[in-house]
Amino acid sequence: MPAQSPVWDPTTLPSDDNVNPYTFCVELKGGQWFLQKGKMIAYYGRIDFNGIGHGRMDRLLRTSFHSPLHAGDWVVAEGSGKMLLADRAFDVNSFDLDEGNLTIRSGNLLAYQPSLALKQSIVPGFLTLIGTGKFVAASNGPVVFMEPPIRVDPQALVGWADCPSPCHHYDHGYMTGVMGGLRALTGIGGASGEEHQFEFVGAGTVLLQSTEALLPETATGATPHQAGVPGGSGGAAAPGQHGSTPRLPGQLGDLTRRFGL
Repeated sequence: MPAQSPVWDPTTLPSDDNVNPYTFCVELKGGQWFLQKGKMIAYYGRIDFNGIGHGRMDRLLRTSFHSPLHAGDWVVAEGSGKMLLADRAFDVNSFDLDEGNLTIRSGNLLAYQPSLALKQSIVPGFLTLIGTGKFVAASNGPVVFMEPPIRVDPQALVGWADCPSPCHHYDHGYMTGVMGGLRALTGIGGASGEEHQFEFVGAGTVLLQSTEALLPETATGATPHQAGVPGGSGGAAAPGQHGSTPRLPGQLGDLTRRFGL
């Protein structure tokens, strides 16, 4: 172990703050947090994890969770202790909303306080948080905050706060020019940020990750198919399935990924 690496314990871990750029520590003091499956890597204390739809959580769900298509991806963490969150060594940060309205790519949202209400966005592949509270999100590289009006490569978009939903913008000059002609003849290429963007107008803030590569997708809560991992043997999930859970009717799944959503 390198000499400079700290060794943490429950007393030295930070409270509701980053341990390092890739790990966040949530402190529970008899309270609750909503947590995306597969993002908790360790915890100290007495913490229970209950799935969405658990009868005892009905009252909490009525106020804080309104996204039936994503219900299978989330749990409620409840109890006392410190919980470490991470997502495949991507950058992880917390953000505070103050009577705000923020829409974020569903795969980037790791956890949020129940004082926020989560709703399905009208934009496929995104969720909206409304109210006051803290949430934790991952990004492929540091997050950059931009002010509209701006046009954004869809694959670099993390989310947007307190501004209208974007509209699609297509650069028809680019698409019908030399590059568009080559793509039509060869079939190589496809839509890029130079051809297709999300256009934001009005007041608010746009959140970008500092790369055009989306976070690689994985079935939330799935056991990695790796040697030495209990339950990790076997083939990939069948088409149309999300890990071992069948895709619900209305989930766009592969269709949204084709459009960078």
